[in-house]
Amino acid sequence: MKNSRLPALCLGLLFTWATPAFSAEQQDGSTRIVVEGSTLEDFFVAAMDYSPRLRIAEERWSIGTARKQQATGQLLPQLNANGTISDNTQELQNNTNQYRGERYSLQLTQVLFNWQAFSARSAAALLEDQAEAEYFAELAWLLTDVAEKYFEVLQADDAVTSIQTELNAVNNQLAQVQSLYNLQAAQITDLYAAQARQAAVQSEQLELESILALARERLRSITGVNVGELFRLDENVAVPPVTEAVTVWLDRARENNQQIIAREYAVEAAHKRVSQQRGTYMPRVSLIAQQQLSDLGYDNARLPSRTDTTYVGIDVSIPLFAGGANRASVSEASSMRNIAQNELRQVQLEIVERTRTAYLQVKSAELRIQAAERLAASTELSLTAMQRGFELGTVTSVDVLNALRDRFNAERDLHRARYELIKFNLLLKREAGTLSADDLMDVGSWLVPPEA
Repeated sequence: MKNSRLPALCLGLLFTWATPAFSAEQQDGSTRIVVEGSTLEDFFVAAMDYSPRLRIAEERWSIGTARKQQATGQLLPQLNANGTISDNTQELQNNTNQYRGERYSLQLTQVLFNWQAFSARSAAALLEDQAEAEYFAELAWLLTDVAEKYFEVLQADDAVTSIQTELNAVNNQLAQVQSLYNLQAAQITDLYAAQARQAAVQSEQLELESILALARERLRSITGVNVGELFRLDENVAVPPVTEAVTVWLDRARENNQQIIAREYAVEAAHKRVSQQRGTYMPRVSLIAQQQLSDLGYDNARLPSRTDTTYVGIDVSIPLFAGGANRASVSEASSMRNIAQNELRQVQLEIVERTRTAYLQVKSAELRIQAAERLAASTELSLTAMQRGFELGTVTSVDVLNALRDRFNAERDLHRARYELIKFNLLLKREAGTLSADDLMDVGSWLVPPEA
């Protein structure tokens, strides 16, 4: 086990979470009673129980363990017992003898040298480690995907709340314009502008409600649990900034990413397979110990008395010619090794690119939050000024409507930037192979119960 894999192994701590008081849907499509989930931990636990991809990875890990045990068993002592009872008829010089014969034996075989078996065992151990790394890679992908979809629901819900507040503000503004128009203190164009803005906000509200419904369905489909009233992101939470340089994160990804580690194990196993096939040219040496009890001899001829024979020997088998099959096997294994090396290279390039992208997204989100906070504050002041100016008659209702639009757009942009920063942080840690249970539980601690 490589030390670099220990951070990812900490994800196993997630299994210690208490089982929530709900049941996920059956994986075969049948239904059970499903209660709504609320916390991020609820959906984590449900997804680990529900995901077929994770179950497949787990079973592949189990297969790797079984294959290693099989390969190990070929190197351990082999004990075989044989028994034969036969009815024999012997004709000799016109004499016919009929008799029953018995032969019993117990044979112990121990491999002393078999390069193919040694290499097969080493390859099986490496393939087990590969399957283990792939399992934890799948687990990290699943949990970050659940977190991402959870925050997409929160973001969409905040957007719906924001647009509803904006619609109320636009309705109030429209009522003021309508009242002024009835008093002939406002122009018909001002009324039309307010009505158009109301229709635009209503249309946007429908679109955001549709986005929210789709986000809730995506979270349900990956966890098998209905989405209830979710815990909200605490407004006072400050996400720790990423201070290390991008090169530090790239080095971590090359060393700790579970997908890269899995491909490295695959390359090592491919080297062992080449060695295994080359072992067909080498001799095989085994120790054989046999105990035999028999009253039959050569050609099942009856012996005068029962014999008890003990045999201990060394069996040496040297391959001489196999019709070119051994050479072809070595060539095939070499090509498979080359494929594994290029697959490792491809995965390394993809992981490095994804890590660099995630790092840039995190830094960009940090800057966008700062800009969005300043923009939200300035649009709030601008809206207050426009409303005061409208009351004094120095600005038109169109100016107030534009200020309303800018203020709520800035609010939604700020919410989006905060959620994206959390998601990109998790993605960066996942690609770097440092994502742990503590990271996910920290994110869960940033959420607070919804208001009654």
